[in-house]
Amino acid sequence: MAEYTTVSIPKDLAERVEGTIEGTSFQSTSDLVRFLLRSIVIQHQRRGELTEAEFEEIASQLRDLGYLG
Repeated sequence: MAEYTTVSIPKDLAERVEGTIEGTSFQSTSDLVRFLLRSIVIQHQRRGELTEAEFEEIASQLRDLGYLG
């Protein structure tokens, strides 16, 4: 069984995430955060490193999808 740790985010961001995930397959803020972090880590591992420009492109795409403000 997987072990877990706690990641803190501001309450206003958590509330925005909760509103954003309504009607999606994500059941919780934690589900979305795991998905996003896993996606970023996988990209990093495939390329050997994640440049600042690549990170900004990912963030831009997530903003366009409504996941980031």
